[in-house]
Amino acid sequence: MMIVMRETATEEEVDAVIAKIERAGARAHRIKGARLNVIGAIGDVEQDVSVESLGLEGQPGVDRVMPILKPYKLASSEMTHGHPTVLEIGGRKVGGESFALIAGPCTVESRGQTLDTARAVKEAGAALFRGGAYKPRTSPYAFQGLGRDGLRLLAEAKAETGMPIVTELMDMRDIDAVLEVADVVQIGARNMQNYPLLAEIGRCGIPALLKRGLSSTLDELLMAAEYILKEGNPNVMLCERGIRTFETAYRFTLDLMAVPVLKELSHLPVIVDPSHAAGRRDLVGPLSLAAAAVGADGIIVEVHPNPEEAVCDGPQALRAGEFAAFSAAVEQAAALAGKALSGREPALV
Repeated sequence: MMIVMRETATEEEVDAVIAKIERAGARAHRIKGARLNVIGAIGDVEQDVSVESLGLEGQPGVDRVMPILKPYKLASSEMTHGHPTVLEIGGRKVGGESFALIAGPCTVESRGQTLDTARAVKEAGAALFRGGAYKPRTSPYAFQGLGRDGLRLLAEAKAETGMPIVTELMDMRDIDAVLEVADVVQIGARNMQNYPLLAEIGRCGIPALLKRGLSSTLDELLMAAEYILKEGNPNVMLCERGIRTFETAYRFTLDLMAVPVLKELSHLPVIVDPSHAAGRRDLVGPLSLAAAAVGADGIIVEVHPNPEEAVCDGPQALRAGEFAAFSAAVEQAAALAGKALSGREPALV
């Protein structure tokens, strides 16, 4: 259920509604907007906790009570009454009228490679710096990342450029080390349905970039997001990164139709990963422009000073020296959808 409080509702009235929900054995999730407070009441189906029977309609300060019909209650657009969620990460906005350009190497290889890339993307307008310290690879013999040494290099890049860090977490045994550096934890496509990992990220509260599984439906993606949201972490971004289809001319099929559909179904920001979908540098540019024009809240792309020498995914990495021109083109495409690059939004007067 969604409980919409009146604009005049006091903190005491909001707290009283939350207390009544929790006394019934349900969970209360408060979303505080500029004008309205909305409280999501999520009951436990197995324990037959019915929030409908609480009689909240007559509670002081309550404007109306509405059922949430989707199985993903907290991720549903019904939860925020149709208003999109805007995240703020290290002073950078993601969602709403802000378009987040997330860029960096597929994997951290060396100090020079990491810092050179960070400087280049920062100068060109990137809002967040991505880099893999731990890498999921199809082959167990392929490079698996530098691990904690990679995290230290990411911390150095953050200290020098001020950009928030996006890096992948694969194993709960590494969570403490990753949380010391990361501002956003990336959950890869292969871990989208690793429910214990999702719940742990939900409990720690760090912003999460949740990638769609290779063969997952949008409902399955949103149910995975629900595992994080249910633990009290509202800071979730959804990521379309390409799905497996019958087509063999390119690596994956980038489902750009998922962007407007996810925005209809959910209030969460939607990011697109054209690098992994394409697998080819020459396709990353047009797919990025299309993602921006169709209304995505950001893109996450791979950048390398010398892609030919990259340890992994070099063929899809943009050249650091060409990234400024790429960023300018994406900025224009985002403007078509009414968005400005995060960090370059017009100042309020």
